[in-house]
Amino acid sequence: MSDQVERGGTQSSRREFLKTATAAGSAAALLASGNYAFAGASDQIKVGLVGCGGRGTGAAVDALQADPGVHLTAMGDVFKTQLDRSLGGLKTQEAFASRVQVPEAHQFVGLDAYQKVIDSGVDVVLLCTPPGFRPQHIQAAVAAGKHVFAEKPMGTDVAGVLAALKAANEGRKDRSFLSGFCYRYAEPHRAFYKRLHDGALGPVRFVHATYLTGPVKPMPPASTRPAGMSDVEWQIRNWYNFVWLSGDGLIEQACHSVDKILWAMKDVPPVRCVANGGRVHPNHEGNIYDHMDVFYEWADGTRATMAQRQIADCPHNDNTDYVIGAKGTGTVHFATAEMAGDTQWRSEPAKKSMYRLEHEALFAAIRKNQPIREQEKMARSTLAGLMGRMAAYTGAAITWDQLLKSGEDLFPKNLDWNGRLAIAPMARPGKPPLGQV
Repeated sequence: MSDQVERGGTQSSRREFLKTATAAGSAAALLASGNYAFAGASDQIKVGLVGCGGRGTGAAVDALQADPGVHLTAMGDVFKTQLDRSLGGLKTQEAFASRVQVPEAHQFVGLDAYQKVIDSGVDVVLLCTPPGFRPQHIQAAVAAGKHVFAEKPMGTDVAGVLAALKAANEGRKDRSFLSGFCYRYAEPHRAFYKRLHDGALGPVRFVHATYLTGPVKPMPPASTRPAGMSDVEWQIRNWYNFVWLSGDGLIEQACHSVDKILWAMKDVPPVRCVANGGRVHPNHEGNIYDHMDVFYEWADGTRATMAQRQIADCPHNDNTDYVIGAKGTGTVHFATAEMAGDTQWRSEPAKKSMYRLEHEALFAAIRKNQPIREQEKMARSTLAGLMGRMAAYTGAAITWDQLLKSGEDLFPKNLDWNGRLAIAPMARPGKPPLGQV
């Protein structure tokens, strides 16, 4: 683990599903030039998808559009209906339907579907299940020597993230590990943060990030649960509402904003944070909060705040990052960015989707044998989010060292699809003690 992960220092819409587009011209040029290093000098890269919901299907679209040699050859999910819907939708897309080659024997269903996808002969795995499963899936994919795209966040608890990071760091160094922190590939954002790091605003003094929106997947009442459905299936079907599966809204959704805070701080983690949070509207059996406000501190006195909310019918929503430097201010929106002060600057419109760009980067790296290794940044940003959640759940001031030593582990032991699984009560600040949230 790097020093910056080990200690602090100084310094809604989901993607649109199945847009019709032609294969990436840059990838085609790469193939034509022969400038790649891949098994048997083949132009075909076999990809397996783990998690076939909207996020996973979108990642499969991005991969297929990013490189004309990508073939989708295996899919896995815990729900057959979800896999069938995803596969059927992908096959309707003329731009890449011929490269969606998933025979029935490579359509895997169940809690062990991820391992079957990994073992099916694929070169790359797209890990897009609810994030509670991410550490387990990362460890298995890395152990099998696969290239990995891991959707954000890296996990939902400290133990899982550290285990995933350890596995990725100890895995093959010639394998790419791409994180789903997609703003790192957005053209306006890259231009903004490069200028920021080059000193356009002077030293950063303060960052304020917002992710104020409505609920993502509201919890249905218990009365709608079908007779005979197990506790495990009920919770996975409603995964966003349970901390062990989603991590809460700060971790699953607003982690993008936490990641951009760390980007502004040159990926140095905070040394300390405090937070407030709770739930305004009841959520049936769900145990996540609907709002959190986190206050981060760095050793040099720099501060950052993170305002997160998932409450319906609010008259104002916002997803913006505000950076205050010694020489000016910067504002980063979803698709644009600007600076004011000593430097007057406004970004150019993005030419490509950030989702498409991150996958183009992944497959270009694979073909050139120049692996992308993003596990450290992914872990650091996820852990900073977990630090904020821990502060909100406990009411304590949490240091980076406390977080890493907390042993926080939320994943159920001996998970059985047909088994019983009690729903943990919603966290109350002050109870339970730190390390047992």
